Amino acid sequence: MINETALLESQTLRGSVLDRTDVLDRVKALSLLPDGMHVTTAMVASYFDVGLEAIKSLVKDHRTELEASGYRLLTGEELRSFKNLSGIQSRTRSLALFPRRAVLNIAMLLRDSDVARQVRVYLLDMEYLARTQPVENSAPADTDSLDARIDQRITHILGRTVVPLFNALIETSGEHRRELTALRAGVQRIEKRLQQHHTRLQRLEAPREGRPLAGVMAAMDAMNGREFEEHVAELLRRDGCTNVVVQGGGRDRGIDITALTTEGRRIVVQCKRFAPHLSITSPEIQKFLGAAKVLHDSEVALFVATCPFTRDALNIAAQSGITAVHRGLLEAWSAGKALTVLE
Repeated sequence: MINETALLESQTLRGSVLDRTDVLDRVKALSLLPDGMHVTTAMVASYFDVGLEAIKSLVKDHRTELEASGYRLLTGEELRSFKNLSGIQSRTRSLALFPRRAVLNIAMLLRDSDVARQVRVYLLDMEYLARTQPVENSAPADTDSLDARIDQRITHILGRTVVPLFNALIETSGEHRRELTALRAGVQRIEKRLQQHHTRLQRLEAPREGRPLAGVMAAMDAMNGREFEEHVAELLRRDGCTNVVVQGGGRDRGIDITALTTEGRRIVVQCKRFAPHLSITSPEIQKFLGAAKVLHDSEVALFVATCPFTRDALNIAAQSGITAVHRGLLEAWSAGKALTVLE
């Protein structure tokens, strides 16, 4: 098994696991810029609970490696185009951008951060499971397995080649920006559908009992909306809640589940089964707030999602008394840790 020290010291080892960016959200929700792809130096420092200088020093010492992971410093016309495209309001003359791969790279370089250490431990655990779990050989005529491999390959090409190409074209083209943006959105919808199809196949093939902890979120990613709501309802029942009802349908008035705590407080829940690379935004929290507090007069409001929340969404949730159950917290809840608000 690869140890943490080797990961800190070996650039080759770090490069071999850079694709596992999903571990970032499993440890702590990573808020992204409005473009949905990058974070700034300050956001990286906030994620790892360290000072700005720690990140700047790391970039200075490992700039070549981080640039290979996607780190960029925008200035001049390139910066102006990025601000216009993403809607960022700032007068800064330069802007350092870190995609998720570069943030994961930072986690494998940053020694004095508990969050970075947790990311490394989670990453190494996943690698160990991937290397030690038995591989079942499918029969040559297994068309479902063949379809899954084809879906994975197409998704890989879309995510690594086509979408980045659209991003580059959008940044440099003013004349056809709207058309390119629409095309990129279409490609991303296809990519999302292929990912959903593949995870659905994985769920059908996976054993239902004895599933390891690392597979908890994979199982939820493979659920449809109704199955995810039932899963959350079962977690509420497990933790002692009563009168748990899954609303469903078009008459739920913005609420997916209602229940009562052990003390009789009224609970309302909104469930969102989104892909891990998406985020819950502030308008969605605001909409839920109206339904929870005005229409349903709730005392406990839970917004449960399989993806992270943006910083604005988290701020609104905290100010209005909504408990934001992001991907990492959801995994811990599913693994047996009760939510504080329900205790």
